[in-house]
Amino acid sequence: MHEMSLCESVLRLIEDSAESNHFSKVKTVWLEIGSLAAVEPEAMRFNFDLIMKGTLVEGAKLELIEVPATAWCTACEKDVEISQRYDGCPCCGETGLTLSSGDEMRIRELEVV
Repeated sequence: MHEMSLCESVLRLIEDSAESNHFSKVKTVWLEIGSLAAVEPEAMRFNFDLIMKGTLVEGAKLELIEVPATAWCTACEKDVEISQRYDGCPCCGETGLTLSSGDEMRIRELEVV
C-alpha cells in the first residue's frame, strides 16, 4: 500500500512549507495525481486521514485532481493523450512515444490559516 508512504511524504512537504511560510493549520489540500501514477484514490483518502491525525493537516479536506497522461509523438510532432504507458499514437499509430505527463503527483495548492 504505497499510498501510505505517499501521504507521509505529502505531510513532510506540508510541514516544511508551514515552517518556512509561517502557517499553523491546513484546511484543504489539492493534489494533482497523474492517471498513470498507480495511485488508488480511495486508498489515498483513507491513508490521508490516518496519517494526518495529530498534525497541522488533521481534518483538512483532500481534493484529488486527475492529470491525464500525455506523450510526445515524434512522427506527428505533437503531444497526444494516452490511457496506458505503452499505447501507440492515437493519430498515426506510432509506438515508442515519450511520456510527457501522467505519472506525477504534486501538491497543487494549500488552503491555510
